[in-house]
Amino acid sequence: MGAPALVRFVARRSGAAANDEVASEVVPIRRNRDGNYPAEFGQLAELVADSSVTDVFVNGRDGAWVDRGVGLERVPGIRLDEPELRELAVRLMSLGGRHIDEATPCVDARLEDGIRVHAVLPPISPTGTLLSVRLPRIEFATLDFLEENGFFAAISRRTIDTLVVQRANLLITGAGGSGKTTFLSALLASASPHERIIAIEDVAELRVRHPHYLALEARQPNLEGAGALGLERLVREALRMRPDRLVLGECRGAELRELLAALNTGHDGGAGTLHANSLEDVPARLEALGALAGMSPVAVARQTVSAIGTVLHVERSPAGRRLAQMGSFVLDHRDRLVIRPTPNAAIGIAAAEVAA
Repeated sequence: MGAPALVRFVARRSGAAANDEVASEVVPIRRNRDGNYPAEFGQLAELVADSSVTDVFVNGRDGAWVDRGVGLERVPGIRLDEPELRELAVRLMSLGGRHIDEATPCVDARLEDGIRVHAVLPPISPTGTLLSVRLPRIEFATLDFLEENGFFAAISRRTIDTLVVQRANLLITGAGGSGKTTFLSALLASASPHERIIAIEDVAELRVRHPHYLALEARQPNLEGAGALGLERLVREALRMRPDRLVLGECRGAELRELLAALNTGHDGGAGTLHANSLEDVPARLEALGALAGMSPVAVARQTVSAIGTVLHVERSPAGRRLAQMGSFVLDHRDRLVIRPTPNAAIGIAAAEVAA
């Protein structure tokens, strides 16, 4: 059975002028250069090449599982013994330029085409080697695609278009696997083609079809512990590149300080994602990240209220991924950060007023 063709978009200019429109051509590619299944994945090759699969998990001797967007399902017929599984983990990490062994038993690597692999070796994992493979979307996400799949059932697409046009600073929140990165990719793709977008990520996962999209990726230290380049430094470097929109793929540490400072100095249209199980949990998560940067809760609150205009919370259910809630930050009587959900009626009125 042949592997399904994957698709990428290659942007090209139709003329020499800076404001020429950008045309696109669709170029079929495979997961590897040979045009076959990615043989490096062994028994997992067909799963990795399946366009409907977003995640592949191997839980030691408990077998393999996949996620096709509606929850985990066990894959029958795949059994890897511990030596084979360990060999697979070592091979995949090597492809990503990393090394995994007893001294470094937990490793994360990015492979070709944006495939992300995380591995854990025994004895850290008592049940055997664990593999988690995150697969990027094959097609570039668009707001039209999300709308067709019911993503905007609770909050209208028009509202989102309005936020993009108004260059609101956005924070996209949700639990792991809820669709934050896909949604952010689609939002950025809908920005004006004359805007310069610079994204900073720990591991490059955003897939944005935009003529002036640039990405900076953090670098992990080498085997000697040297050469690391973190998100905090990359945010500062990005500011020197004159971005029209500054994007932090995921807020997860002290880099929050640099992002809030940047968005408070006239950088409108910025965006980022944050892990949070509910809209109500977002203030506490931001305070925790601010503490890593040495910021007090009051400092985090004041900076956040002035820097981030709208919070968009996505959720995942058996019906699929959805934009579930929308809110904004306010200060309480103690100058602490709280979030105020936006009623659906108010969302619709605001979008209609702007459209009119």
